[in-house]
Amino acid sequence: MTLLILVVDDEPDVETLFKQQFRRDLRDGRFTMEFALSGSEALALIEQATNVTLILILSDINMPGMSGLDLLPRARAARPDVPVIMITAYGDAETKRRAIESGAEALLTKPIDFIALRAEIETRIGRAA
Repeated sequence: MTLLILVVDDEPDVETLFKQQFRRDLRDGRFTMEFALSGSEALALIEQATNVTLILILSDINMPGMSGLDLLPRARAARPDVPVIMITAYGDAETKRRAIESGAEALLTKPIDFIALRAEIETRIGRAA
């Protein structure tokens, strides 16, 4: 069983950052990560994720075109079983309220607390086992 985490962010360096933070897990095959640079690309990857177990979607909020808040209900409709955690540089109360009301599991602020994110991923791996 392949466990997949989808990371959606329009900044290409996010992929490098995540691969560095989770290099041991990725190398050991505990889970895989796919990266989308836009909401529409993320939706396509969600639809294609049929031979893997999608356990978590991490999405930036501020992206050109389809924002993370626009992506959120569409991702939840496509995969209601998969939690979505929003990521933003602007962790104000209104943004958090909108994300949670739209179905986000949580809101992380940049710079990302990778210790907290790792704990969340471990929880998802445990539930998928």
